[in-house]
This record gives sequence, C-alpha cells and structure tokens, in this order.
Amino acid sequence: MNDPVSPADALHELLDGLPARQAGLAVDRLIANYRGATPTDTPILRDRADVAAYAAYRMPATFEAVRSALEAFADAVPDWTPGSHVDVGGGTGAATWAVGATWPGRRPVTVLDWSEPALAVGRELAASNPALEQARWQRARIGSALTLEPTDLVTVSYVLNELPAADRTALVDAAAAAAQAVVIVEPGTPDGYGRIIEARDRLIAAGFRVAAPCPHSAACPIVPGEDWCHFSARVSRSSLHRQVKGGSLPYEDEKFGYVAAARFPVDPAPSRVVRRPQIRKGQVLLDLCEAEERLTRTTVSKRHGDLYKAARDADWGDAWPPPPSS
Repeated sequence: MNDPVSPADALHELLDGLPARQAGLAVDRLIANYRGATPTDTPILRDRADVAAYAAYRMPATFEAVRSALEAFADAVPDWTPGSHVDVGGGTGAATWAVGATWPGRRPVTVLDWSEPALAVGRELAASNPALEQARWQRARIGSALTLEPTDLVTVSYVLNELPAADRTALVDAAAAAAQAVVIVEPGTPDGYGRIIEARDRLIAAGFRVAAPCPHSAACPIVPGEDWCHFSARVSRSSLHRQVKGGSLPYEDEKFGYVAAARFPVDPAPSRVVRRPQIRKGQVLLDLCEAEERLTRTTVSKRHGDLYKAARDADWGDAWPPPPSS
C-alpha cells in the first residue's frame, strides 16, 4: 500500500508553475482582509488566483493548527472515532485533511463554504486523497440561515472572525444542535480568544463537556484584558510558501486558540501547559491551567526524577502530567 498523500504534496501539485509574484500580490490583499476588524459580507476568496494564493499562504498553517486541536481532543476521547464529519467554512479543506490525519479511514465528509472557487480547489486537492474521494463540496451561506444535518463531528476553523456577532452565535448553535462533537479554531489573538470563549460558553450551555484544551468545563480563570489562551503549531514551509510569505526560514509557528467539546463523556487533561516552558539550570517552570479552575506556575526540579525528564520534554499545549508509560 502506498503512503497516504499529505496536504503539502497535494498543494505542490496544485501550485506547480504558479508565479510567486502573482501569488504574493493576492496574498497581500488577503492579509489585509483577514486582519481587518470588520466582518466581510462577500466571500474573501473571489477566484482561482485568490484561492491558490490562500492555499499557499494559509492552508499549511490551518492544517497544523486544526490537527493540534484534534489531537488534544482525541487524547480526551480515546475510545471515540467520528463516523461522519461536516466542515463549516472549510474552503480548500484543510480541516478535512486534519481529521483524516487524526482518525485515519473513510467517512462521510461534507465541506460547506460560500466561495465556489475555494470549493473547486478543495475538490481538486482531495482527488489525491482516497479518504476524501467521495467528500461533498457544497456551496452555502455561512450565517444565521445555515442548517446542518446530524453528524458526529463539526469543525469550524478560522471562520468566526469573518462573521458578525449574530451569525457567530447562530453558527455555534447550529453546530451544537447537529453534532456529537464540535471543534472550533480561531487565530491566537486576544480577539480570537474572546470568540473562542463565547463559543465555549454556548457549547456548555447546550449540554457539551469541554474536552480540550481546558481541564474543566467551568469558567475560564483568565482575566479578560490581562491575558488570553492560545497555543502554537510548527508549520513546515515549501519553497513557494517561503517566496509568497517573504521568509527565509524553513518553518513558521502558527498561533491559534481552540475549544473541543462533546455531548458524550470526556476525559480532559489533569492540567494543560499554557505557556512555553521555561528551562532553567536544574529546573523547569511550567505555567498550567488546572482542573481546580485556576492558573498556577509549578517548578519541576531534578529531585522529581522522571517527572523532571518529562518536564524538559514538555511543550506548550501539552497535557500535564504526561500519561504513565505503557
């Protein structure tokens, strides 16, 4: 059996021959739109050139961020696998690839987006992925009028920031009504954190249990305006990716926030590392969000033995303490 095709491989095929300058100009306009404070009332991705630029600029980062969130969710629901998946505002399909990377296998998949060019490119990319060969790519207005068919998993990644408040609320409520599990990802900014907290509160009110990143379903202990919860995913850059983004490093770090919740029982982490660990001589400082609904800093030193070794290997976003070795 051949190794599964990665989204990076599929992108390389799609973008082969695309002039970096043309992509770069489209990316500049997309950045201005995505960083704007005003939600859009038309699709940001207007044509194939826009979509190709978006794919080069954003799809690898979106894939890694969503995969990181899904892996944390999967750790909290080890006996569960989604039998069906709806990706709302999925565009070129990064989240569908991330779901497949987390839970391999075929399942009914529907991608909803209001940009037909994005759906067309997503369909083209998916043709190289056997698990997505029968996925439905459906044009839909993402907002208050959206209705979703019952499904096991709904993902909503980098979508809420494009919607006005009323549409954000309606989308989260529609996802909660349709799905057994909901995973929402937003940019790792203070505003993104605010949208995640709003969505988290609505999911809890709808009867969901938070599986990740929080170790509890109570109120977030972070004081608004003083800090925000976010994480980081390492993204490998292709040569075109580096040209389009004007960088020289072979990687970048994507900052993101997320909430993963389910209607069924979950086993969240005892605590979560919410900042990059600080490694000092003979000790590691870990900033943790704990099940006791509080933020703490703990110091793990050499006298803690194996726990110290684990702390030196711990990363931002990891569960703490690590599960016992099998």
